[in-house]
Amino acid sequence: MKPAQAVLELTGIHKSFPGVKALSDAGLRLYPGEVHTLMGQNGAGKSSLIKVLTGLYTPERGEIRLDGRIVRPRSTREAQALGISTVYQEVNLCPNLSVAENIFIGRHPRRWGRIDWPAMEGQAAALLADMELTLDVRAPLHSLPLSLQQMVAIARALSTQARVLILDEPTSSLDEAAVQSLFALLRRLRAQGMAILFVTHFLDQTYAISDRITVMRQGEREGEYPCSALSRLALVNKMVGAPAPEPCEDLSTERGSTAPPPAPPAASPQERGEAWLQARGLGRRGALQPLDLDLHRGEVLGLCGLLGSGRTETARLLFGADPADSGSLSVAGQRLRLRSPRDAIAAGIAFCSEDRKHEGAILALSVRENIVLALQARAGLRRVLSAAQERELAEGFVRSLGIKTASIDTPIGLLSGGNQQKALLARWLATDPALLILDEPTRGIDVRAKEEIMDHVTALSRRPDGQGMAVLFISSELPEVLRCSDQLLVLRDRRASGEYRRGSLDERSVLAVIAGTDATAPPAALHTPAALELAA
Repeated sequence: MKPAQAVLELTGIHKSFPGVKALSDAGLRLYPGEVHTLMGQNGAGKSSLIKVLTGLYTPERGEIRLDGRIVRPRSTREAQALGISTVYQEVNLCPNLSVAENIFIGRHPRRWGRIDWPAMEGQAAALLADMELTLDVRAPLHSLPLSLQQMVAIARALSTQARVLILDEPTSSLDEAAVQSLFALLRRLRAQGMAILFVTHFLDQTYAISDRITVMRQGEREGEYPCSALSRLALVNKMVGAPAPEPCEDLSTERGSTAPPPAPPAASPQERGEAWLQARGLGRRGALQPLDLDLHRGEVLGLCGLLGSGRTETARLLFGADPADSGSLSVAGQRLRLRSPRDAIAAGIAFCSEDRKHEGAILALSVRENIVLALQARAGLRRVLSAAQERELAEGFVRSLGIKTASIDTPIGLLSGGNQQKALLARWLATDPALLILDEPTRGIDVRAKEEIMDHVTALSRRPDGQGMAVLFISSELPEVLRCSDQLLVLRDRRASGEYRRGSLDERSVLAVIAGTDATAPPAALHTPAALELAA
């Protein structure tokens, strides 16, 4: 049973930026002695709501009540003074300082105008002992493993006499043993009456630690549910906006919804011959559990999963952007060792990152310069493309991809998002890759540009001469993945949950696999009218 009054309650929160409505009538209730998990897709408004709560954003409308009293924190310092402390995904402490200094940084106990080192170290040791941790508080923070650095960050938050503890993706870089240690601590804090807001993308962790769940979608609170009353499949459906498969008790709106049971996975994959690229046991600690993956020329492999499932991590390992610490890669039957993206490009692998602004387009350079960039990098400094070659190449792709620009010498930053994305696609097509990795290539662009990009990529993969590209396609839009993919690899909580051939899954059954739910209905094919309607 919940206490009569929430320790913290946000109601009717509105926050917008030029051209973007981040939060619209959003809300949240936290009770003492509970772990409350905040769930939602990328862009759902979770981070914005936390920033309002911690004083980084000032809402245009709405109320924040602490113990029934309206509060208006205007900075993290004010939020901490009220008893609201936050631990972020990345450990934002000072690695060169000691454990004790990091816990009390900015709030050192003093005596006679100077830092009282014995008092500070004694208080730090006592605080860690209460957390059942035994650490050398004089040791520099960088000497500790990441999991213990995260514990020190929590100790710092608790040292401010926090009544509300916000944990924003605290497990994203932790291994399983470290996650269990963190959860043991959270259970002890819960038993002591702490109100804990836990933000995560991992379904398994949500159900391992949560008492209640608030789901956000498109800047609004979709609903608030007891964890025990919300199945994994229902949670996934609510996050993505699909009909829920069963009634759920919504504590905030007293409503539920129903839908037919999902379809099961396909039986066995079709015979496709030898893969051009094979990954066996490929993984990286804290990022991706070892997985097997086959990519065939002339086929599109769709990678499905919620944000945080390991989709982008898989792409970065295959491109050498992050080093793998387990497994092996082979290309055309030959062992491949990727030390950097340069090795991947030399092997015929191209990668369009999901972060168009920071890892894709160089906004100050022209369309022409952006298009030739990867080809010139592969050729090296001694084999400079001539101005005539650059112009011919750029103009050819502007025509074939329909890039709308006044000139190939126009700065790419002046183009629309869809045309920027086409130019980045042209950059990698110019290298004539055998494998093209597309990570969210259609995010933030209009429907027409999405269709043009994916139709072009699909045509390149299905060339009549049998030498089409292999394509790894990552997208949060399931209908788009289903429409374009020959094979589907579903990821859940950094693990591969299964590979399925085209026609064996529809949107409903993909969500069931993501949720880890066994389905009982007959399989639904991609060419059914319902699936075609979803893909339209």
